[in-house]
Amino acid sequence: MDYVYGPGKNHLFVPGPVNIPEPVIRAMNRNNEDYRSPAIPAMTKTLLEDVKKIFKTTTGTPFLFPTTGTGAWESALTNTLSPGDRIVSFLIGQFSLLWIDQQQRLKFNVDVVESEWGQGANLDILAEKLAADHAHTIKAICIVHNETATGVTNNLATVRKLLDHYRHPALLLVDGVSSICALDFRMDEWGVDVALTGSQKALSLPTGIGIVCASPKALEASKSAKSVRVFFDWNDYLKFYKLGTYWPYTPSIQLLYGLRAALDLIFEEGLNNVIARHSRLGTATRLAVEAWGLKNCTRKEEWHSDTVTAVLVPPYIDSTEIVKRAWKRYNLSLGLGLNKVAGKVFRIGHLGNLNELQLLGCLAGVEMILKDARYPVKLGSGVAAASAYLQNNIPMIPSRI
Repeated sequence: MDYVYGPGKNHLFVPGPVNIPEPVIRAMNRNNEDYRSPAIPAMTKTLLEDVKKIFKTTTGTPFLFPTTGTGAWESALTNTLSPGDRIVSFLIGQFSLLWIDQQQRLKFNVDVVESEWGQGANLDILAEKLAADHAHTIKAICIVHNETATGVTNNLATVRKLLDHYRHPALLLVDGVSSICALDFRMDEWGVDVALTGSQKALSLPTGIGIVCASPKALEASKSAKSVRVFFDWNDYLKFYKLGTYWPYTPSIQLLYGLRAALDLIFEEGLNNVIARHSRLGTATRLAVEAWGLKNCTRKEEWHSDTVTAVLVPPYIDSTEIVKRAWKRYNLSLGLGLNKVAGKVFRIGHLGNLNELQLLGCLAGVEMILKDARYPVKLGSGVAAASAYLQNNIPMIPSRI
């Protein structure tokens, strides 16, 4: 039973945690098992092989940590870098800010490149720094692929092109928490050295697995990295990989079965189809926002995110009240504006195991809430704009043709 009951189903449209599909819930509804039995290592082996597919890598080594994205951040940093190492890191919103805070607290020398919230990473400044760094003092580039606070997606292919153009050996560390398994992500092609995500985002699982994938170059860097790590040490995992038992400590059995079911659903739909579905959901949401006469927090189309849309409200409306009203009256969960955009935006999450009709229900709810807030929205305007686009773009469900 819900802690605070509301009739019907809660419409969960925050950008994580997201809706969990029924097959995944059923897969997790099981007793504990001995993780040292033959069954769990056998399943873990297949999970590690299949997780590589969502990163689009054949050469990367994945790690499944019982943690959140924050722990995955720490794992990526401490296994590849030493205290005092120079990092170039982009501050474009709340989650990039938090990662930078972690980098600084771990005693790295963080060269922060800040942009206005709603803009993407300033890659012109990156080019200048790489061009000037003849001594290769920059050891890593840290970038959030998809900044959830502002709905901004960065161009990782361009980052790789810059590194290659200047023949710079810096590691490329990428937060893909709200992008991997929803947006186009190509670890091998883009030369990403460490990529990470969390189970509660596009994988549509409960929070609790931080998934890190390391390139051969990153694994080599880990041999000389002097940062202290214990719980997140890749070497501990690699020892158990060689033994064929895989786990240096107790994993969540239920989450492993859930991950197995979640991956099966993604592969049944087809990863490229999953990415295309998120593109439709993102486009439909932006069309609705435009029809309402509101603006996207994201400044340019090239930065638009297909997993979350941050909607700017007029100055006379407090977006926090929009979010409160959604939950209290309509059983709809929307994302709050965070930090610099608190009270200025509300966020519509459209990622994970979610279809177009579910999104239309959310958009209808948002219209009623805007009306409640005395914003002069025409009821049905956003839904109509989104519906017109979706009706012309939704493909047949492959398994039902």
